[in-house]
Amino acid sequence: MMKALILKRYGKSDQIDFADIPRPTIKDDELLVQVHAAGLNPIDCMIPKGSFKPILRYQLPITVGSDLAGVVLEVGSRVTRFKVGDAIFASLFDLPHGALAEFAVVPESAAAMKPASLDFVQAASIPMVGLTSWQALKEKAQLRAGQKVFIPAGSGGIGTFAIQLAKYLGATVATTTSTRNVDLVSRLGADEVIDYKSQAFEEILQGYDVVLGTLRGDSIEKSLRILKPNSRVISLVGPPDVAFARARGMNFLMQFVFGLISRKIIRKAEKHRADYSFMFVQPNGQQLASIGALIEAGHITPVVDKVFPFVQSKEAFAYLETGRAKGKVVVKMATN
Repeated sequence: MMKALILKRYGKSDQIDFADIPRPTIKDDELLVQVHAAGLNPIDCMIPKGSFKPILRYQLPITVGSDLAGVVLEVGSRVTRFKVGDAIFASLFDLPHGALAEFAVVPESAAAMKPASLDFVQAASIPMVGLTSWQALKEKAQLRAGQKVFIPAGSGGIGTFAIQLAKYLGATVATTTSTRNVDLVSRLGADEVIDYKSQAFEEILQGYDVVLGTLRGDSIEKSLRILKPNSRVISLVGPPDVAFARARGMNFLMQFVFGLISRKIIRKAEKHRADYSFMFVQPNGQQLASIGALIEAGHITPVVDKVFPFVQSKEAFAYLETGRAKGKVVVKMATN
């Protein structure tokens, strides 16, 4: 048996709690990992409320949490890239097994060797924000040197990573933050910092090639005003579009619904000669290995705000939901 943080059913009230569950068994292409640390992400707070029920086909009850770092205890018969004793990190987002448990099942395809320069807490802070930034900026937007990218909420988990990746790719970066975090985002490489409490970014910025949509509300709509022609808006917060529904193999009805809810923003983007798309991060061990190499080379530094012990996982989620975290919130397991 093992201890895990479990989501039993969707609902508005707190539906996650600790439970003793059977230690998982692995398939031929999987690793059994002793979890040393688990990184929390805003979407981990939203899933228990049922916000992504139509999209994420989880079979409840499930172990919550998407990101982990730990040590390999067992390897499946078809695993070739890892051996017992390896320190790895991975994102388990959208997969059947969660991270907030003493042991976790990790597909070989989702895992990468932990960067040697990072401890387990730092490594666990990376997977989802690293992969999201990589897939949005490098793969989807194909951001390159000389371009300008707007990454709102620069002091958050995604923001602190995406700013550093965009700078590594040679882009000029603008961000928004509160007064107390201006120094932090500037140190990470932001070229233009907007204090959102006293300034409106859409009235200051102009000529941008890429917007990374990280904030709900009207932020994405406002960001259309700062774009130049043939630019891209990549939203991480919605609304989901038809292409996303198709990519996930959703039925015609869901494609129709997503087409309806995204129609307004797509039309507005087209008026600015911009392309709008919605993106969901995908676990990818090879990309995570590339991200690890950038970290080892000193191009990107993890930003960890607060570390909670495993027994205080629910308090960690509550803290994350306040929106005050600078960088990432991480849960550290009692591994000794």
